[in-house]
Amino acid sequence: MSYTQEAAETLALSALGWLAATDDLLPVFMGASGLTEADLRGQAADPAFLGAVLDFLMMDDAWVIRFCDDTGTAYTAPMQARAALPGGAQVHWT
Repeated sequence: MSYTQEAAETLALSALGWLAATDDLLPVFMGASGLTEADLRGQAADPAFLGAVLDFLMMDDAWVIRFCDDTGTAYTAPMQARAALPGGAQVHWT
């Protein structure tokens, strides 16, 4: 499935909400991003930030599986949504 930017943003917002509700991952995300809670709220509408949320989620397969299982999302959805957001295009070096 190919995502539109709007659908990708919706999935990324879902991932952000899931992260915010996941006590063991929210501090990891906050520490890795250097953001405050106010920053999170302020940047939640920024497509580039939402891409970074999906980048963070996809750092660990176990996180992707937990998110997808908890939200009823296909395991491939985060990667597909990421491709539709700024900076998500696959780079071919050859």
